[in-house]
Amino acid sequence: QVQLVESGGGSVQAGGSLRLACVGSGRPGSSWSMGWFRQAPGKEREFVAAVTWSGSNTYYTDSVQGRFTIWKENGKNTVYLQMNSLKPEDTAVYYCAAYIYGPADCYTEFRCVDYWGRGTQVTVSS
Repeated sequence: QVQLVESGGGSVQAGGSLRLACVGSGRPGSSWSMGWFRQAPGKEREFVAAVTWSGSNTYYTDSVQGRFTIWKENGKNTVYLQMNSLKPEDTAVYYCAAYIYGPADCYTEFRCVDYWGRGTQVTVSS
């Protein structure tokens, strides 16, 4: 049974920073590609960032490129998202995602994700 537990959400003023973490458990001995999606009130869940199982490749949606950084803890299924220069439009529930069984090089769509975390709230005030 795979579980993903997020932490690090909170409230911050525009221009501030937050770091999210997601710890994955289950399927010992396997290394997963992992990522983050977010869902704002009244909007669909959208892709934010992903990192491959080895940590060697990262992917970002255009709106966070240059402000957010994703990385995996070496040898672990733990992923972080450093969010800098936060904007009010970054306000959302952020969900951790694990890509385990799906097609290779598939990160940005729901169909790519095999497991989800429960989410952590990020609120950015102006």
